[in-house]
Amino acid sequence: MKTIKLAVLAVLFMTYSCTDKKKDGDATPETKAVAENVEKPKKEVANGYQVGDIVKDFSLKNVDGKMVSMADYKDTKGFILTFTCNTCPYSVAYEDRLIALDKKYASQGYPVIAINPNNPEARPKDNFEAMQTRAKEKGFTFPYMLDVGQKVYPVFGATRTPHMYVLAKTPKGHQVKYIGAIDDNYKDAAATTKHYVEDAVDALLAGKEVEVKTTKAIGCSIKV
Repeated sequence: MKTIKLAVLAVLFMTYSCTDKKKDGDATPETKAVAENVEKPKKEVANGYQVGDIVKDFSLKNVDGKMVSMADYKDTKGFILTFTCNTCPYSVAYEDRLIALDKKYASQGYPVIAINPNNPEARPKDNFEAMQTRAKEKGFTFPYMLDVGQKVYPVFGATRTPHMYVLAKTPKGHQVKYIGAIDDNYKDAAATTKHYVEDAVDALLAGKEVEVKTTKAIGCSIKV
């Protein structure tokens, strides 16, 4: 009798083990990677603004010493808003493209405004004086503001530098139309095949719906 019980237990154990292995085998490394990539963008913006939300205004100190808010721009149609910084290699790689975006779209009603979300105590080279130096060196044509106390970026839900938001002015306020990356190739501007921010702004200027509304922001984590 004891032998029979042991045999039954052995069969059950083998069946359970095989079932578990099959379940583990069902999820290949490729499918796991896809699942992770699908989930991560959702988590990144889950605690902040979503596409369609109305953005609250802010008032932050620009590198010229003046306070800047969206309300200061009376004649704009919206904004290309970026959370960026001095020290992240991704942000540095995109600086010229931000300048180009402002040059192309500011006159059409969509100027660039940049906010540095990093804590200067954690990243001394992202302090206000360093921002002033960087803006002068690069010839920034747009406001470059420090998120003092890191109060603005969590409201937006930004997690990376750079992290882009395209906003359109509506009767209810500035509405989020796009969240994510600038384009699909931070290493080489000439090799980009998808220009997410440009496509979004072009659609809005043409009175059309933005087709790609969200992408994964690629960059450095915000330093707190």
